[in-house]
Amino acid sequence: MKIWIATGGTGGHVFPALSVATELVNRGHKVTISADGRVVNMVRNGKPQAAKFAFIWASGVGAKSRIKQAIALFKIAVSSVLLILRFVFARPDRVVAFGGYASVPAVFAAHVWKIPTYLHEQNAAIGRANKFALRWVKTLMTSFISVAGLPSNSNMKVVYTGLPVRSDFIDAAKTPLKHELKLLVTGGSLGAQILDEIVPVAISEMKNKKIFVTHQTRPENVTKLQHFYAEHKIHANVLSFIRDMASSIIDADLVIGRSGASTVIELETVGRPAILVPLNINPDQAANAEAYAKLGGGFAIPQEEFSVKWLSSTLDELFDNPSRLDKMAEKSYVPNTAVTKIADTVEQL
Repeated sequence: MKIWIATGGTGGHVFPALSVATELVNRGHKVTISADGRVVNMVRNGKPQAAKFAFIWASGVGAKSRIKQAIALFKIAVSSVLLILRFVFARPDRVVAFGGYASVPAVFAAHVWKIPTYLHEQNAAIGRANKFALRWVKTLMTSFISVAGLPSNSNMKVVYTGLPVRSDFIDAAKTPLKHELKLLVTGGSLGAQILDEIVPVAISEMKNKKIFVTHQTRPENVTKLQHFYAEHKIHANVLSFIRDMASSIIDADLVIGRSGASTVIELETVGRPAILVPLNINPDQAANAEAYAKLGGGFAIPQEEFSVKWLSSTLDELFDNPSRLDKMAEKSYVPNTAVTKIADTVEQL
């Protein structure tokens, strides 16, 4: 089959798309991957050699400026028309979209030509771009068992597949905690100011300060946090970027972080306890954290409730009770066969 994979925007959309593209190429399908300018190099460098690349003129519509929003919508409209014309000659048998506004043109073009289309939702709450594209989709694949915000009167088929992650995480599935008192703090690629403000102070007030902290933060905060940890005689490695996140999560006894879809699924794939603090302006992250907390793997705590006093006592309680951390790790584990499930779903008639 000829399969068109639409992705773009961020690595969170691109990496799952590349994993599925590789699987479909290995199964003998002809794959084309479309993406916008923000992730061109990421896709070109990461795609299977046999897969083709197609550029999509698109950008996010989330800007506050009305002018920027209008420009973004204009780009999507133009790209939709161009893809409709392109599909006249290169008619794919399937279109698989991985969310974000860069996926919308391919979904619409597939609707015009009545091409079976599969849309993947990363989060536990439907995103804006995907919600807009749902009207043209018959099959929605989800990362979480339950997804908030789906239309109740739709004939759309919903298939729980999970979210593809790198093989490093899958290879480490259900590895036991080492109980070396290691704490990982990560706020995503840009760090998280609330974690920088609360976590170091909370650790300094713990009864047990023998833990080792790996703290990822913004570049401008590295020196400040290094000095704070050193002054309070806390063993810490402060970094602006963690190159091998898989190893860091695998080595940790506990993780404190945001709750983007990829972070939560990575924790579930390995089986690691965590304290998740959703970005307070992002309902998707709140839904992801809540879904994780329901498993029993940790805490989903709103940013306004994330305090030094609460965190300090919680860390003391957890690190003083390794058996509880083991139980949390066990409950957080969710087998990840997302790549296979997505490829199987796409191949079905």
